[in-house]
Amino acid sequence: MPSNPFSAEVVTAVTRHMNDDHPEDTLVICRGLGGEPDATAARMVDLDSEGGDYVITVEGAERTVRVPWGEPLTERAQIRWEVVRMYRESCRRLGLSPRGEH
Repeated sequence: MPSNPFSAEVVTAVTRHMNDDHPEDTLVICRGLGGEPDATAARMVDLDSEGGDYVITVEGAERTVRVPWGEPLTERAQIRWEVVRMYRESCRRLGLSPRGEH
């Protein structure tokens, strides 16, 4: 397993924030960058310096998918910027308009 510069508290805070406040963005990321275009639900369950782990639902069944960051992350502030980048890249791959960019 990759090294994890993020404490358990940071992981819990980030995953809770993504799942509570950005579930649609999380799903877009798993569809666009996670190679799961048929996913109907997604939640972030873990993260480390190399990427994020998600539980997705496809055809009623849950499975885990890992989506790597664009580069290794070492600081909490980097996570937000990377998630935004991943969301925008996923939207481009899926032919969607990112929120706020209509």
